Amino acid sequence: MEQHLHIIGGGMAGSEAAWQAANAGIMVTIHEMRPKVGTFAHRTGHLGEMVCSNSFRSDDHEQNAVGLLHWEMRAAGGLIMDMAEKHRLPAGGALAVDRDPFAESVTAALTAHPNISVSYDEITTLPKDGHWIIATGPLTSGALAEAIAAETGTEALAFFDAIAPIVYHETVNMDVAWMQSRYDKGETVEEQTAYLNCPMTKTQYEDFIDALLAAEKTEFKEGETAGYFDGCLPIEVMAERGRETLRFGPMKPVGLTNAHDPQNKPYAVVQLRRDNALGTLYNIVGFQTKMKYGAQKTVFAMIPGLETAEFARLGGIHRNTFINSPTLLDDQMRLRSRPNIRFAGQITGVEGYVESAAMGLLAGRMAAAELQGRSLSPVPVTTAMGALVSHITGGAEAKTFQPMNVNFGLFPPLDGVKGGRRGRKDRYKAYTDRAKADWQDWLVPQALAAE
Repeated sequence: MEQHLHIIGGGMAGSEAAWQAANAGIMVTIHEMRPKVGTFAHRTGHLGEMVCSNSFRSDDHEQNAVGLLHWEMRAAGGLIMDMAEKHRLPAGGALAVDRDPFAESVTAALTAHPNISVSYDEITTLPKDGHWIIATGPLTSGALAEAIAAETGTEALAFFDAIAPIVYHETVNMDVAWMQSRYDKGETVEEQTAYLNCPMTKTQYEDFIDALLAAEKTEFKEGETAGYFDGCLPIEVMAERGRETLRFGPMKPVGLTNAHDPQNKPYAVVQLRRDNALGTLYNIVGFQTKMKYGAQKTVFAMIPGLETAEFARLGGIHRNTFINSPTLLDDQMRLRSRPNIRFAGQITGVEGYVESAAMGLLAGRMAAAELQGRSLSPVPVTTAMGALVSHITGGAEAKTFQPMNVNFGLFPPLDGVKGGRRGRKDRYKAYTDRAKADWQDWLVPQALAAE
C-alpha cells in the first residue's frame, strides 16, 4: 500500500508539514484552494504567503522563546526558517523577510520536491479514509469549518485578528522621522537602523488618542461574539483600556534617540519596520486596526512624519477560527473522533507564523512515522516545540482555551535557578540550553531511522 499523506492548506503549517513528511520518504499531496478560491487577506496563490506581518519576531535563541523555536526548527531542517533566512531583511534582533520572494521560494521548493504534488481544489468535507493533516489556518473556508464543527459536536471557537497598515517609504517625511532600532540592536549598521521612527510630543500623543477613540470603526456583525487575541489587539482596543496603554506598548519611546532633536526625549514613538528588500514598503509596528479606511487615513496623518504618507495597504480586521484542541486532539495531534486526521497550525490554537510552522513540522513528522510504522517518542516538554504542543493538546485549561504564543511560562520550571526579574537573563539562558540539548536528543533516532 502506497504511503500517502494529504495536507489541506498550504500556509506556514501545511508547507512545513509537507516538507518534513516528504523528506522522510512519504508521498504528499497539498490541497490548496487558492487561487481558485480566494480570501479577503491573500493576494496570491503562493504557498507560505504571509498575510499579516512580515516578521517572525525575535531571533534571539538564548533569551527568547520564539527565537528558541527558530533554532529548533532550523535544527530539524525546517523549510520555513531556511527560506526566511534566504530572504531576510534588516530588523534589529527580529527575523523579518521580504514576503513575496519568500512565498515564491517556499512554493518553488515544495513543487520541485519529487515526493510532493499540489492540488488546487477546495476540500469541503472531512475525509473518512486515508491520512490527512488539516492546516487551513485562520481563514478556513466556511464549508470546511462547518464540517469540522459538525464532527466535533461543538462550535469552533473564534476570535478577531487585525492587520497593520503598510506605508510607501518615499512618502514619509524624513525631516521628522529617523532610522534606528531600539537600543541600536543588531550587529550591523543596517540592523541598527532597521526601523523608521516617528516622534510625538505629549500634546500630539493626547490628540492622537482622542482621534483614535472617536474614529469610526468596523463593528461586529449580528451573532458575532468572539473576543480578540491579546497578542494582536487593535490599537483602538488598547487605547480603550487606558490612555497610556499604547505609550507602554507599541508606542513606547524607550531605547530611541531622535536624530533630529537628540536633547529632547519623545513622549511616544511610532515605529515602522521594513516590509520588503527594496525598502520601499514599511508596516506600522503594532498598529493592527479596525478603523474604517477613511478614518485610518485621517488618524494616521496625525503621526508626525506621516502627514502626507500614502498607503500600500490599510489595516483591517477579520474573523479567525480555531478548535478547542485540549478536548479534541490527542498527544499526536490527531482528532480523537477521527484519528486519521491531524490538525496543525493556527487552527489548533497556536498564534503566530512561527508557532504555526512549528506545529506543522511536528504534525508532518508524526504522520510520517505513523505511515512508516515507526514509533515516535513524545516531544520533550522542556523544548519550545514540546511546551507548545503539550499546551494545546492537554496542558491548557479547556474551558478558557485561547490562542497562545510560545513563551517561557509554558516550560517546566528549572531547579536551582533564581526567579524574579533579576534572575531572568540567567533563567532564560538555562531554559534554552536545556531545550537545545533535549531537542537534539529527540531528533537523533529519527535521523538514524531515515538513513
